[in-house]
Amino acid sequence: MTDVSFVALACGLIIGLGAIGACIGIGIMGGKFIEASARQPELMNTLQTKMFLLAGLIDAAFLIGVGIAMMFAFANPFIKG
Repeated sequence: MTDVSFVALACGLIIGLGAIGACIGIGIMGGKFIEASARQPELMNTLQTKMFLLAGLIDAAFLIGVGIAMMFAFANPFIKG
């Protein structure tokens, strides 16, 4: 296998595992939000604000990983060319 094929595998792993982690994280967070708002409906607005903030942070971490993977895919500093 060449260096380019290892870069392609690494980019796929970065994007794939990042997507799986973000989906699991948002799913768990959404479930806990539903549980918390069912227990205390008067706190629903406060919890919803915090939930959307955390969802943005989780997605931001995934998108940073996608950006790094695209950098390695298109402008790889490790391949001598």
